Amino acid sequence: MYAKFIGYDGSIICVDDWVNAIYPKPNHLKVLLHEIKEMQEDIRKLREDIENFVVKRDAGVARIAQMQKELRGTIAQVDSFVSSKDRKGLLLAGADRALRELTSVFKDDPIEGPLSEAGMSIWAKIQFEE
Repeated sequence: MYAKFIGYDGSIICVDDWVNAIYPKPNHLKVLLHEIKEMQEDIRKLREDIENFVVKRDAGVARIAQMQKELRGTIAQVDSFVSSKDRKGLLLAGADRALRELTSVFKDDPIEGPLSEAGMSIWAKIQFEE
């Protein structure tokens, strides 16, 4: 957003990509996917323990049910994370295109300045919405 204020003519998406390359964010999706694998492995081990009579069947079945509930919750969290990220990326790309088109249509027009400021305000609002 600030790149537009200092006169950067490139795409906002390019600036966003550069910022992500220089200042990487933690990959929450990767962490969740790793957590899912670990939970599946724990469930598999518990099933083996039940079959080998290491764990009582009734306690093991109750624990498996609880672990599967946790697993389903984590999978749902991954689904919502991926879908919201895809949706936000499409929204930002569309907003970037709309702002560029408005700027080019009203180039050298008296309302270009206020229109540009309004566009940056809208961009900031969209950027920080969840």
